[in-house]
Order: sequence, then C-alpha cells, then structure tokens
Amino acid sequence: MRIEARGLTFEVRTGGPEGGEAVLLLHGFPQHAGEWDEVTPALHAAGLRTYALDQRGYSPGARPADVGAYRIPELVADAAAVLDALGVTTAHLVGHDWGAIVAWGLAAAHPERVRTLTAVSVPHPAAMGHALATDPRQKARSSYIALFRRPGKAEKVLLAFRAAALRRMLAGVGDADRVDRYADPMREPGALTAALNWYRAMTGADMKAVGPVGVPTTFVWSDRDVAIGRTAADACAAHVTGDYRFVVLPGVTHWIPDEAPGPLAAAILARAGR
Repeated sequence: MRIEARGLTFEVRTGGPEGGEAVLLLHGFPQHAGEWDEVTPALHAAGLRTYALDQRGYSPGARPADVGAYRIPELVADAAAVLDALGVTTAHLVGHDWGAIVAWGLAAAHPERVRTLTAVSVPHPAAMGHALATDPRQKARSSYIALFRRPGKAEKVLLAFRAAALRRMLAGVGDADRVDRYADPMREPGALTAALNWYRAMTGADMKAVGPVGVPTTFVWSDRDVAIGRTAADACAAHVTGDYRFVVLPGVTHWIPDEAPGPLAAAILARAGR
C-alpha cells in the first residue's frame, strides 16, 4: 500500500490480522521492506499486524534530492508520520541496520508511541560513539563509511560491473536470487544516491542527540557481523533505562533478518510478550 506523509509517498507492506497489535518494521542499507518477508509469518501467526516501510530514499515517491533531507531527525519524523497516517497510536518497533538507528531515535524522542523496541545489529548511537572513540577495531570496521560519504565515487565503485561490489557486500543475505532482490533496485537511476545520502547526511551531533531509551528493549547482535563489533554491542545496555535484553546469535553475519529469521522472530515475539 502507499501512504502519504510529510508531502512524500511511502510504500508499506502490510500483513497479519487487522485487529492485531501493530509492528513497524524498518529496514537497513541497501535493502528494502522485503528483508522482513521471512520474519513476518511468525509475527502474523502470533496475532500481530505488521507494517514494513520502504523508508525515505527507498520509496520512489519519497526521494528528495537534498542531502540534508536525510538527516536522522527527518528519518525519525517519517516513521512517526507514517504511524499517524496508518492510524496507529502505538506500535512494537523493529529496526535493522540504519532502520535500528531510526528506531532508537523514535523510541528516545517519542516513547509514548513505542510499546517495545527490538533493535537489530546496530546498537544505540551513543554505544557506537563509545566504540569508535575507544576501539581501533571498530574504527576499522566502520572505515567503509568514508567511501559511502563521497558523492559520485561511491556510486561508481558500488555499481561498476553490474553492481559487483554491492553484490559482494550482500553475499551474506543468501543465494544469488536474494542478492539480486536487493542489488537490482539500487541500480535504478537515483536509488543508490538516495540510499547513500543517509550516510552523507549523518552528523556526530545528530547521533549524540539520541537520548537514553526507556521503553522495554531487546538488542539482537550477531558475532560474525563485520560492521559492528563486541565493544559497541556490549556498550548498548548503558543507554537503555527500561527493561533490557541482549540476544547474541552465534555464527550469523550482519544480515540477520535474511540469515536467521526464525531466531529473530522469536526475539521480537518474546519482547512483545507473545
């Protein structure tokens, strides 16, 4: 379905019983709402109603040209506005990768809208800041961001030879067909630039502005994540004042919703009280 919010048109995948408690699912880079397709059946079976959002830059009708339009406060405001447009007062919130950063921001700024939070792969932004300041290995893990922030250069590198570099980055999601389902949309004109603008608009001030989270929270991390190390994962607890659970998935890479949908669904349902 299409949702009009903040002058933009967002694509939203819906499922589950219409009367069920709402779950807002926020994807990461360079994916889309389809990354939740293997997770949602278990949520629907438990009586939950899911809304998987193609976020700003990923929905073709929500792709502003200005880099500043992709700052974290704008992304958080999108999520809240989509809930408003859906008529959803409160929701269980689930976010992976960049979607987790949006989820942390929404839970911190608007706790009255969030029943529970399940953040996947990426910890609270303050935990990331701590790791980047204290752990050289985390700095090395995050070094790819410097390329992503270079307009033109990043697109050239990632899209060359039928997006070979982008496909290599996505190898952990599964077979070639699953890689294609994420890589091919990024080859559409303007799509990858819009997705990369999330990185280009990112500022230390916006990351620091995300306050502590008081809603019941689960952080799901995998020990083969090449982007997020243990220092950042362990630091997350210090920035949650509500009930907190830390779930580690051994032997799983960064692409948790694709690679381990069953354990992830179980963690979401446990947090949602199902």
